[in-house]
Amino acid sequence: MSQQTNSQQATAKAQPASQQETVQPEKDRNNQKPPMAKESKPRRLVSKPDPVLRFSPTAWAKLLFFRDHGNSEIGGFGVTARDDLLLVQDFVTVKQQDSMASISFDDEAVAEFFEQQVEAGRRPEQFARLWLHTHPGDSPRPSTTDEETFQRVFGHCDWAVMFVLAATGKTYARLRFNVGPGGSVQIPVEVDFDCEFGPSDREAWEAEYKANVRSLAWPGIALEKSTTNGCTPVEECTAEMIAELENMHPTERQLFIEELAGRPDLWDEENEVAP
Repeated sequence: MSQQTNSQQATAKAQPASQQETVQPEKDRNNQKPPMAKESKPRRLVSKPDPVLRFSPTAWAKLLFFRDHGNSEIGGFGVTARDDLLLVQDFVTVKQQDSMASISFDDEAVAEFFEQQVEAGRRPEQFARLWLHTHPGDSPRPSTTDEETFQRVFGHCDWAVMFVLAATGKTYARLRFNVGPGGSVQIPVEVDFDCEFGPSDREAWEAEYKANVRSLAWPGIALEKSTTNGCTPVEECTAEMIAELENMHPTERQLFIEELAGRPDLWDEENEVAP
């Protein structure tokens, strides 16, 4: 019996310290502190670049061509890259009736444009989120009509951009998002010469303008002296202008009249009606 006990003690002494079971007193186990939790380092916040509305040189040149082609506003949609939804690769117009103060798109033409874009493999956010239009005056600030149109047409979208280019080259762009609490922010505009872009095509742009844009003439602008329903073109466009002015917000009407007064190039003294 004593020999077996001595043998067990010798075996225990021969075992490495890591394999020997250490028994702590009951008192020490009760007072043992839990292991300290590792301190987590604060995460570094990675700031995302501010959004910028960018145009390819070709898209920008086409927009300028349409702006300078007449004296009315011109509107259309920005077509963007799949992986960069704020890079405008093309400015596309649809059938519309324009004046110096408003734009009216043809509903069927808009539906046809959307269908063509889907058939081309584009997603709605590539062709139906950027509303681009021009102002014939020197101010790119959106009018009351612009704001109402933006809300009515793009208010249901998760995000959209309203862009305005004035005759003087000034720009205005506002990004609105309807996700979560929603909100809007004015964003800068740039022409991106680092992206891939193609050549200009003035003949195609001219054909698109003639096919889609119907500008309402204004009194004083040279018109053919043919009659329609007993009225001359000047009489017809005068009635349209008066009706449009009556539908404007008073503040917008005043700004429009002041802007019109500062555009003597629109008036032909030979066609003025004597009192």
